[in-house]
Amino acid sequence: MRNILRVSIVVVAISFASFFIIRPSLDSSVSAQTATVPAGTPVPNFDQAAALAKLREQIKGKEKDPASNVFKNIQMLKQVPAGRLLSIMEIGYSRSLGVECTYCHVPDKWETEDKPEKQIARDMAGMVGRINGELLKGIKNLKNSSPTINCTTCHRGEVKPALNLNPAKS
Repeated sequence: MRNILRVSIVVVAISFASFFIIRPSLDSSVSAQTATVPAGTPVPNFDQAAALAKLREQIKGKEKDPASNVFKNIQMLKQVPAGRLLSIMEIGYSRSLGVECTYCHVPDKWETEDKPEKQIARDMAGMVGRINGELLKGIKNLKNSSPTINCTTCHRGEVKPALNLNPAKS
């Protein structure tokens, strides 16, 4: 019972947090607006698909190298292959939160720490790791021997975690 309460408290904590995306930085730039934008504010006219395509083109031949060898300021997922990191950012973070790269990053300055959402996302990823690595394992009688959560578990494509449920189906 205490483990269930502990997990519930952690999940509630998720509702009060926000999120970031670890976005890489390369020496050559992606054509997009470069002015510093207030935290959490998307950049107008940012073309995420084009930015990702350009980044993929820039890392060609290095896709399997560790992300920390290819991109600047990688603090998590350092050993993940660089090509896979872009997919993790696009699907695992961007889609899970319903945001574009610019929610946490300044285009052409992917490595900067200008937006607090970037660190918030790192902290939340650490929380997810703790829930998956410690707390869920302590809940007895779960049908799954390896239960896991991720950003989508709570955020469901929204910046703010889902706090309300749809009405029950009859």
